[in-house]
Amino acid sequence: MNSSKKVVLVGHFGVGKSSLISRFVHNTFSDNYTVTIGVHILKKEIKIEELNLTLIIWDIEGKDDIQKVRSSYLLGTSGFVYVIDPTRLQTYEHFNEEIAFLKTNYPAVQIVSVANKADLIDVENFKSSLASKNIEIDFYASAKEGREVENLFQTIGFKMVYNV
Repeated sequence: MNSSKKVVLVGHFGVGKSSLISRFVHNTFSDNYTVTIGVHILKKEIKIEELNLTLIIWDIEGKDDIQKVRSSYLLGTSGFVYVIDPTRLQTYEHFNEEIAFLKTNYPAVQIVSVANKADLIDVENFKSSLASKNIEIDFYASAKEGREVENLFQTIGFKMVYNV
């Protein structure tokens, strides 16, 4: 059986949304930072049990306020991947409010969160810091090293297929 689902990566500029997608789709990483203007769309097929699922992945420009993202980019979305940069507080200081905004305005859409650039931090210390702010992150990934990237996209795929 075949299916396709739209996944949108959201988060501030410079958190590594494009790098996560590049690692997942092409298994590549570049240290050269390029700004995404508008939207860049890629796709990759994954397998969720017996289902061939094509992820239509939208890499949208980073915004420091989720409410400023063009609503047209978010229409028809089945899954959000909310990306933060653990080395920059401003990328997650309003995390809970932004997740609440997504859940309120897109209640049927699955959401996973990821701290990209986990290779640059002590993950356990960062988790403790987040716990004191009542923030829970689903994945600690590194697009540079490829750590948890595949698992991240498999998980959002599973959540979209089974609505869990």
